[in-house]
Parts: sequence; C-alpha cells; structure tokens
Amino acid sequence: MIPSLTEQYRHKIKTVEELCRIIGPRPRKKKVIMCHGVFDVVHPGHLRHLIYAKNKADILVASLTADAHISKGHHRPHVPQDLRALNLAAFEVVDYVIIDIHATPIKNISKLRPDFFAKGYEYTAAGLPAKTQEEADALHAYGGEVIFTPGDIVYSSTKLIDLAPPTIKIEKLLTFMEAEKLTFDSLLDCLDRLKGKRVHVVGDTIVDSYTQTAMIGGQTKTPTMSVLYERRDDYIGGAAVVAEHLRAAGAEVIFSTVLGEDALKDFVLNGLKKSGVQCRPVIDSTRPTTNKNAIVAGGYRLLKIDTLDNRSISDDILETLAKTVSETVCDAVVFSDFRHGIFNRRTIPRLIAAVPQDVYKVADSQVASRWGNITEFKNFDLITPNEREARFALADQDSGIRPLASALYDEAQCKTLILKLGERGVLTCRSSDHESLDSFVVVDSFVERLTDAVGAGDALLAYATLCKLATGSDAMATILGSMAAACECEYDGNIPVTPDDVRRKIGAVERQAKYD
Repeated sequence: MIPSLTEQYRHKIKTVEELCRIIGPRPRKKKVIMCHGVFDVVHPGHLRHLIYAKNKADILVASLTADAHISKGHHRPHVPQDLRALNLAAFEVVDYVIIDIHATPIKNISKLRPDFFAKGYEYTAAGLPAKTQEEADALHAYGGEVIFTPGDIVYSSTKLIDLAPPTIKIEKLLTFMEAEKLTFDSLLDCLDRLKGKRVHVVGDTIVDSYTQTAMIGGQTKTPTMSVLYERRDDYIGGAAVVAEHLRAAGAEVIFSTVLGEDALKDFVLNGLKKSGVQCRPVIDSTRPTTNKNAIVAGGYRLLKIDTLDNRSISDDILETLAKTVSETVCDAVVFSDFRHGIFNRRTIPRLIAAVPQDVYKVADSQVASRWGNITEFKNFDLITPNEREARFALADQDSGIRPLASALYDEAQCKTLILKLGERGVLTCRSSDHESLDSFVVVDSFVERLTDAVGAGDALLAYATLCKLATGSDAMATILGSMAAACECEYDGNIPVTPDDVRRKIGAVERQAKYD
C-alpha cells in the first residue's frame, strides 16, 4: 500500500454534517442512494450491491458501521474503520463514504434523507427483519424508499475472515499513522527523546530461571521422568526487568522492591547495578527472593518449580515503601504488580496515596499464577493489562474486545488503556466517549519470528510509558510500545530492549511498507 494513495481517496470520506451540506435537502435534482454495512472484508457480493445501487441514483453514499458497534466476534472488525472507509472510497462507483458512530443507520437516514436506501436481497428471504423494518419506517416517514439489490450470489465477510484472515498489518499501520500525522522519521525521533526521563518503578522482583536438561527416559517401576542436568540460566524478571527495560530505553530509573536475604538477592542487586538501575530494596529475611524455575528438555518446558512467599508485606515494610514513593522525585511512577506480596487490597490504597501530585501514574497487574485486579489502580494515567487480565477484572468472559475495553476503561477511570491481545497485537482506548471515531486504536503485532513471548508486556509497558512522557501521544506510545514488545518476543529470555533494537524494527517495518 502506497501512503500517497490514501490522499487520493480520503476526500470522499465525509462527516454526516459535511455530507448534508453537499447533497442538500430534499427534493434534490440529483437522486441520492445510501448503502450501509460493516464492509469488513470487501468481497464480490459487496461490489455487486454497490454497482446495482449506483445504477438507481446519481449519488451513492456508502455508510459503514464504526468499530465500536461491531459485535460479529470478539476480535472483529478485522479491518479498522479508517481503512474500511478508504477501501470503499477507492471504488469509482462510490461518491461519498461516512462512518456511522451509531449502532444503527436510522439517525443518519433521518439526517441525510436519501431518496433510496439499498439492502441486500437476503434480508427479505424470511420476511423483513425488525431492524430492517425500522430502517424502512425511517425512510417512509419522509418519502424515501427501500431498494433490495439482487441476491443471486451471497458472500460473507465473516466466513471469508474465518477461512483465511487477510494479513493487513502494514496497511492498518500506515492508515493509522497518516490519520495521526506520524511518519517513520517521527517514530525514530521519539526514540531519541526518551533519554533522561526519571521513572520510579515499584513492584515484585522475580528471578526467572531455566534449568536446561537432556531427556534420559522414564522409570520402569514408577511414572517418573528422568532428565540429565546441563545448566541453569537465571534472568532478572518481574518488576525488576520493567526497570531494566526503562533504563535500556534511556530513562533514569529508581526501583523499589522487596527481596529475601539469600543468594538470589545478590544476583538481582548485582544485575541491576550493571544495568544502571538505582535499586532501593527492602530486605525481608522472613521470605525468599521470588524464583520461578522452568525445567526444560529438548526445548520443551516439562515443569516449573516456584520458590516464593505470597504473604502480604508487613506494615513496617509498607510504610517504608510508601515513604520512598512519596519522597522520590520523578516524572512517572510505575506500579508493576505480580501479586507476590507488595500489592493487594490492603496495600494498594496506601501506596497510591503516597504518589506525589502531578506525577504520571502507570500500572500493570498480572493474572498468571496469582489474581491481580487492574481496576484497583483507579484514576491512573496509563494501564496495560492483557485480555485475560481485563476479563478477570470485569468477570466478563463473553464481550467483544471493544466493549470489554470500554467497560474496563470506565471502571478503572484511567486516561489511557493499552489492552494487550497477544499475537493479535494491541487495542488502545483513549477516550471515555467510546462512540467517538478516534476512541480506539488497533495495532497488529510486529513479531516476525516468535522465540519467547515472556517479557513482551514488560517491554511494551516501559516504552509506552516513556513515549507518553516524551510526546503525550497515545498513538506514538501504542506503536513504539508494540514494536518494543515484538523485539522482546524475538529474544530467548526476558532481555531488556534497547532503542537500537526498536530502530531496527522500525526499519524493517518501513521496508515492508515500501515494498507493499
């Protein structure tokens, strides 16, 4: 997709108010016909429908349902509204395109008052559906007419997407970047502006271990697997690696955590010192430093052995952490919650109350082996849960992604929500007006070769936070956060992502865009 082509067709995309002025009131010299639908993947059935409609009038208006009102599946639409609008605008038979912010086209029918409203013939097969009857009533109220286009061949976008979803991540990205007036150069420029931001990270440290073994076999007398020990690799994880990601990106990082009095404490402190993170640990001799040890054989994880104590921290430790939060001068505070003692219903209100005024507040709460709830971090500037964490927080297994994100945004009362969707990428909600056309941002995953997804969310959290501090742009934070996450997915182990890593990813995506 060549970005300049969007300019060639964007002039056809209008607001309802603009279109009312263009076509004028009834009666008109030129007849207007309106088609409405999702148009998620435009197929031959859509083309036949549009061509037939155009033959019945002088001006064809294609109306499409906004992303917020599409409920055909958890992750629909496949194609975001801006790109769907451009797809329709590119057809010669289509004169104008509008994105309908309402759940049904009835309000826009009443405003635009088209002479005709075209529906597919399949809507008459079993009698007129109630919604179609409402549309017909709205037309008849002023003298408009419903026209049914031939339905000798019926196609389905849903079936086509389910059969073979088209890969359009580059087209989505370019359309979004153009709408936000971003370029690849501006993404690179943002990376240079991340340096020097002062961030205070508070959270649970985890040491992620991988014990590499070779399979020997099973025992003959008992169902016991036998493996040969080869080596053990330890990585700093949990909130500590969030701190390392931020430091690698160029931030000045202060890290407050709780560690045990053991060898892993020294491993963590030495590693953070080498990374340039200023660690302010509270040592609790009554608990171990949290360790999660995966036993690996032949590339497969056979078993995970956890050494931890999930008891809530003591009142004394809580007050020590709260004092550190209140006294640390910083641009942003990041609460990285893995539910291993620091954060819970008792401690969260106290720690939030300690955050200095005007400090940018970020939270991420994990739902893995523990039950964190991101909605406990209310009124934060940025939260970055994944889909499972969002569904857990709202006790909602059934809603589509956009209604889910809307509900979480409202419940958490946050300013920006970046919802991580795994291999599907991310969805950002940035407005409480969920019917607004720019309320949601969807960016597909940039991962080219998945090696290890562990830590991808940590990288996204770090880069999204710094992008927001540097530019205030949700769009920039979403794109660069996603690219940092993709870089992490292509590493083996949770290794901090550097700006050079992200620059290489930007370059690779830009080359794809130019090739496409």
